[in-house]
Amino acid sequence: MANLRTNFEISQKQTEVDLLNQQKRNQQILVIGVLVALFLLMLLAFGLYRRNNFIRRTNLIIEKEKNRSEHLLRNILPEETAQELMKTGKVQAKRFDEVSVLFTDFEGFTQYSESLSPEELVKSVDFYFSEFDKIIEKHGLEKIKTIGDSYMCAAGVPFPMKDHAINMIYAALEILEFVEEAKKNTLGIGAHFEIRIGINSGPLIAGVVGSKKFAYDIWGDSVNMASRMESCSEGGKINISEHTFQLVKGHFSCKERGEIEVKNKGLVPMYFVENNKDFVSN
Repeated sequence: MANLRTNFEISQKQTEVDLLNQQKRNQQILVIGVLVALFLLMLLAFGLYRRNNFIRRTNLIIEKEKNRSEHLLRNILPEETAQELMKTGKVQAKRFDEVSVLFTDFEGFTQYSESLSPEELVKSVDFYFSEFDKIIEKHGLEKIKTIGDSYMCAAGVPFPMKDHAINMIYAALEILEFVEEAKKNTLGIGAHFEIRIGINSGPLIAGVVGSKKFAYDIWGDSVNMASRMESCSEGGKINISEHTFQLVKGHFSCKERGEIEVKNKGLVPMYFVENNKDFVSN
């Protein structure tokens, strides 16, 4: 009986020991499982963090490039036209009944281009055109384009302007004044040009053509006449058409030139705007 009791007690103790060992193993397995799960969760969280961080950086790059593209587009096209192009992918041409168009041209540009290096020539043209940009922006005008040494801008596009001809003359007088001042100073540029300016007013069509390298442009007989006004002008002078003269004669002193022969137009009346410093200072 004593042996049986001893064996029974030993077996109970062994059973308890086995249960304790099993519990320890179960706890170890549970701890390992929890640690593995936590590790996997950490890997998942790290992966999600990296993915979200990559998406955020990508979106920032996309947004930055989008803003850069829109900024470049707005520099090339008027704001309203750029918005229409981004929204619809095309721009509807519009007619404007009252617009003033200005052309400038540097006298003796061909001779300068032969005597100066390309770098010096481009630097000189950029010096003048950069200042022209500031002047027309100041007066609310729209730069259309430059072709070689010719600068073209308009008043009254893409939004109608009540005093388009008057504002254009003020800008032209400032351009003349700047060119004259540039000739008096040593500004580190290769060439000091003399400039001719021509202005005409009238109806035209404005819009964007083509599917690549978008450019806002204007068309019509009024544009062609403005170009003729420039070619018939003289160095340091602003030559305007009859239509423009009728719009500005109460604000500026103009000198009648009479009728001058114009290619494909016959005899056309023209006027020089007097370069009055009082007008420029205003």
